[in-house]
Amino acid sequence: MSEEILINVTPPETRVAVVENGVVQEIIIERTAKRGLVGNIYKGKVCRVLPGMQAAFVEVGLERAAFLHASDIHTKSGRSEQITDLVREGGEIVVQVVKGPIGSKGARLTTNISIPSRYMVFMPNMQSVGVSQKIEDEEERNRLRRILGSFAEESALPSGFIARTAAEGASEQALHHDMQFLQRLWQSILEKAREVKPMQVIHEDLPLGLRAIRDLISPEVERVRIDSRSTFEKARQFAHKFLPDSNTQIEYYPGERPIFDLYGVEDEIEKALRRTVELKSGGHLVIDQTEAMTTIDVNTGAFVGHRTLEETIFKTNLEAAQAICRQLRLRNLGGIIIIDFIDMTDREHKRQVIRALERCLAHDHAKTHISEVSSLGLVEMTRKRTRESLEHVLCESCPTCRGRGTIKTAETTCYEIFREILRESRQFDVEQLLVLASPEVIDRLLDEESQNLAELEQFIGKPIKLQAEALYTQEQYDVVLV
Repeated sequence: MSEEILINVTPPETRVAVVENGVVQEIIIERTAKRGLVGNIYKGKVCRVLPGMQAAFVEVGLERAAFLHASDIHTKSGRSEQITDLVREGGEIVVQVVKGPIGSKGARLTTNISIPSRYMVFMPNMQSVGVSQKIEDEEERNRLRRILGSFAEESALPSGFIARTAAEGASEQALHHDMQFLQRLWQSILEKAREVKPMQVIHEDLPLGLRAIRDLISPEVERVRIDSRSTFEKARQFAHKFLPDSNTQIEYYPGERPIFDLYGVEDEIEKALRRTVELKSGGHLVIDQTEAMTTIDVNTGAFVGHRTLEETIFKTNLEAAQAICRQLRLRNLGGIIIIDFIDMTDREHKRQVIRALERCLAHDHAKTHISEVSSLGLVEMTRKRTRESLEHVLCESCPTCRGRGTIKTAETTCYEIFREILRESRQFDVEQLLVLASPEVIDRLLDEESQNLAELEQFIGKPIKLQAEALYTQEQYDVVLV
């Protein structure tokens, strides 16, 4: 399998796309003003203890108080205790974000700190070594356990380590280097935790560009293409220090055409925001996100097949299983997922569809669990959710339809306008550019995005004029060459 990682960097946001065999499989977006919180370590202050829920709310300096359950608090005995015995209102506590704020819910916290590096995860509260379940070779698992265990014992490292999937085949020296780095990092975190005041961050995870290189590079990845010179230099330095074998895979993309346009990623983002997904056979999926779960309905549509009705249904469901796995990754759908395959009477057909779903999900970075087909013909599954879905990042509830649908935010439209201006300024020789957009988008360009607009104007060397159009929706805009 051929795999490429594309990293598109602009001042307001960083976007990462994973392309497998020429097909976009995953998109991750991080905006500068809304940096991802998962993995961050804070010095929190307990603001409320709820004995009935066995939980507490902790202020860590975010918009909403974060949630900490008793089961996520480390105890020396290892046994679960009452929340009132573990924390008290007004008390200080060092916590880590395991799930970012989603919708109206605050972040989810734990005191079981884990710090990832390239090859392993450091667990200060654990006293043993482990190996990722995705490494199936028993001989390699034993090798990794032996290296980690003996080095931890020789160096008197008091904490636990878990070898990640990337550790498979890694040299002993590289693994030792990672363990020492993590131990030094943890000591610096402890020192900072003693110094900072409550409700402040102690440790932040890497920015998305470097995080993608740390977490996504594998033997299958042929190259990583980055369209920002400064991010490329940082990535090379990071790889030289932590991933010396991957340094040659990282390339700078200097092309005139935007890198996401070159690979068709922009089109895939647009499609991923639609409710309906067309299948090659003529069938289609209908995907609906709700507060409680995501539902996926499979329909034969225009596909009539060539043999029997059962054969037509089976082939549509097989194709749908592959398409669903891709859409889960592309849209970053998590939590409870209910799939309504077209009803099949043949038990062997049902088994093959489920196995096809499992095979495709084996490539997913997120943890998934699938049940068998229920008596109603539904497949219930879960997918670990640590960040908001693509739709929640890029869209907001439509004020016109009162939440029944979604439109792109004014922020998203502004960034699309910036990209369109760059595109047109490179293709055409003009005196100036005129942007026509809705009043909400123009207001944002003049206010929050004014600095970005000024930098873009300086970069292209052409003046950019703005004109509000009351009849334009928040997604509509035109860039006119003057």
